[in-house]
Amino acid sequence: MLNKFLAAGVAAVTLAGVATAAYAGKELDAIKARGQLICGVSTGVAGFASADSQGKWTGIDVDVCRAVAAALFGDADKVKYVPTTAQQRFTALQSGEVDLLARTTTYTLTRDTALGFDFTGVNYYDGQGFMVNKKLGVKSAKELNGATVCVQPGTTTELNLADYFRANKMSFKPVVIEKIEEVRAAFFAGRCDVFTTDASGLYATRAANAPTPDDYIILPEIISKEPLGPVVRHGDNQFADIVRWSLFAMIEAEEYGITSKNIDEMMKSDNPTIKRILGVTPGMGKALGVDEKWVYNIIKQVGNYGESFDRNVGMGSPLKIARGQNELWTKGGLQYAPPIR
Repeated sequence: MLNKFLAAGVAAVTLAGVATAAYAGKELDAIKARGQLICGVSTGVAGFASADSQGKWTGIDVDVCRAVAAALFGDADKVKYVPTTAQQRFTALQSGEVDLLARTTTYTLTRDTALGFDFTGVNYYDGQGFMVNKKLGVKSAKELNGATVCVQPGTTTELNLADYFRANKMSFKPVVIEKIEEVRAAFFAGRCDVFTTDASGLYATRAANAPTPDDYIILPEIISKEPLGPVVRHGDNQFADIVRWSLFAMIEAEEYGITSKNIDEMMKSDNPTIKRILGVTPGMGKALGVDEKWVYNIIKQVGNYGESFDRNVGMGSPLKIARGQNELWTKGGLQYAPPIR
């Protein structure tokens, strides 16, 4: 009996040390045959996903799409972007119109189960807040009894809003508008007293859309947990793994000091973990079913998580949002990637 357990233990250790090739599912096969990733993004949120006058998309969500394309094809530009509203996004993913959603979507139990989706990580830890015009004279969300509130339908924002006012025994009048650009326009035109969405969206809206940004304040209360992350359909575990580990690779690279600028020098590192992450020591690419240079391609073309955060929403951007909860776990934040090994 003891020999049987020993044999099983040896077999388990042996299997654990061998990276076996991953097998592609139908979703991944279709994406590879097409030669392009189709990514559902927002219709335009500064810092997260927005297109310039030439049609070039940028943002922290866009960088997730680009990282996945870099892992799959070795080319971060092999992405087609499909703008989706909050109400359209899930239908677009369920129907196969897009391969992946990366558009400020909150990770919840029902979305991860009943809708037939898989969330593959969190690329931005957020929470819902409120923005008002300073002339309203309000300093706290607890002073908003009877206010008119602009909100998008089909969102966790709409549900949280109702819960918050009910819990605090306050009333409000919702002004429900589907398209985010029309919500902003209504708020700045004075059709509602309050605009509510994720705090990141409030900062983005104030910086990019307010006629005079200094006229508006974001109230101190954060009323919800909004972990935002990429979403795929149930059914193709390997594609979900590639999306998941592309995001983890960006976080892991930041932790080990690997950047888009020093990555070629890092390829010469003697650190066994860095050698494994960058494919100098092979095996991780085979296990995931992609090229051994998958992390190199992501970081060289897109950058690590910190680089993406800084240029899109952080201190290197017009939004200047502090890292806060999105700092690495080694610096007191929540961003933590399982090891690439």
